[in-house]
Amino acid sequence: MTPIQADIERRLALSEPDVEVLLAEVLGGRSLRVFIDHPDGVTLALCERVTRQLTDLRERYSLEVSSPGTERPLTKPAHFRRFVGRRARVRTRHPRPTQPSGLCAPAEDERRPDDARAVQSFTGELVGASEEEITLAADGGVIAIPYSEIRRSNLVEE
Repeated sequence: MTPIQADIERRLALSEPDVEVLLAEVLGGRSLRVFIDHPDGVTLALCERVTRQLTDLRERYSLEVSSPGTERPLTKPAHFRRFVGRRARVRTRHPRPTQPSGLCAPAEDERRPDDARAVQSFTGELVGASEEEITLAADGGVIAIPYSEIRRSNLVEE
């Protein structure tokens, strides 16, 4: 979680305790996008109330507060656990090796140079989420990705 997201969550915990901040991201250094959720849904009135709570941030950024939509961002272990069984796209901070097919990688000494390719984006079924990592069944097989390696992730419409 970014420092700005932690700050926004602290502020809203007092005034809007049922609002969950799914993602707060600065885009291009000038825009701040905040995705929120609420047990009763996200309305225009709720977005306006949250925007008013962040007035000082509007002095530094162009502020956008909105619902998560169908491609809901996943940023916390609880988000991933909630959506196990759904399709997700996960982009990593660094390229990760993947196998072209199958669920099991060959033993290190059996691997040929063309057996693996490094990628930074994986799309597949979210099959697990622990406190340390997520497990995704993607085209290249099942891959475990530590939260510290996730740059961005979201649900994908099925």
